[in-house]
Amino acid sequence: MPPTSRPLRKLGFLTIGLFDEADPRRGHESTLEIIELGERLGFDSAWLRHRHLQYGISSPVAVMAAASQRTTRIELGTAVIPLGWENPLRLAEDLATVDILSGGRINPGVSVGPPMHYDQVKEALYPDTAEAEDFSYERVRRLLDFVRGKSATDFSGVEGFEVFSDRVQPHSPGLGKRLWYGGGSLSSARWAGEHGMNFLTSSVVKAEGADGGSDLDFAEIQLSHIRAFRAHHPDGDDARVSQGLVVIPTDSASPEQRAKYEEFAAKRTPRTASPQGPARLLFAPDIVGSSEEIAERLHAHAAFREVDEVAFALPFTFEHEDYVQILTDMATKLGPALGWQPAA
Repeated sequence: MPPTSRPLRKLGFLTIGLFDEADPRRGHESTLEIIELGERLGFDSAWLRHRHLQYGISSPVAVMAAASQRTTRIELGTAVIPLGWENPLRLAEDLATVDILSGGRINPGVSVGPPMHYDQVKEALYPDTAEAEDFSYERVRRLLDFVRGKSATDFSGVEGFEVFSDRVQPHSPGLGKRLWYGGGSLSSARWAGEHGMNFLTSSVVKAEGADGGSDLDFAEIQLSHIRAFRAHHPDGDDARVSQGLVVIPTDSASPEQRAKYEEFAAKRTPRTASPQGPARLLFAPDIVGSSEEIAERLHAHAAFREVDEVAFALPFTFEHEDYVQILTDMATKLGPALGWQPAA
């Protein structure tokens, strides 16, 4: 097996945190238990997806706050918070508060663009400003400024018995270096690099080559994004990139679990054959098999060879015991096969 050019340094996982509308606490509790398991297994990070008006985590910042009080070491991230739903100033306050409570362990990942189904939700979300809202990178820049301690107002000082700050409080000094941009295009990669962010790349990219052409090899497209990000980042080749493919190790899976996993991947395979939708999104195939087989495929993946951090995405619709098996195999079989060692 050929070695990776960058040994795997950080192993993480990503979950959507599904729940039953009739019993939402059970689903949220399951997510917290999975994060606790991840810490015991030595994972470096646990990441939460963000879903609005669905049966998945709608408030990952709140869930991170809860997880921070039930863990001591594992880093907690979001992949990603869509900023079209957020006020950057208020989000900066929430993120800094949770970072302080966690002891400096959160890694907020964000993205921009109009909220999904915006025409149907805009009257509820922005009843007075729907047509004036700016969903460009400027929204990320505002968040970066507030988190990094730039002034939010020209007023500070004492007013009566109250003391006011001109920047977001609490201020968490290290948080500004742990902000991630979730991007699937060359423009996003370049912007994240130019603004000193970290870069989250997942199992979805826009169908574009390094020169904006028609090369449709997923790994090569993702590789071009990683290289563009680092070429524009002040840290160059040392700039942090995390890859988030869907991988499902089956080493300790039951025959029934293996059949379920293979059926899940097979149903999703057709969408990987060609770009999907007006945005021409290209999806990576899910990787199902033994840890040895998965490691071999990852070592052959052009983009994986250039990263030393991963946050493997857990499938959406599996049961709690399935996630326990998958995470256990990731930490005890797949991670070591990739050269990773569990955290103490």
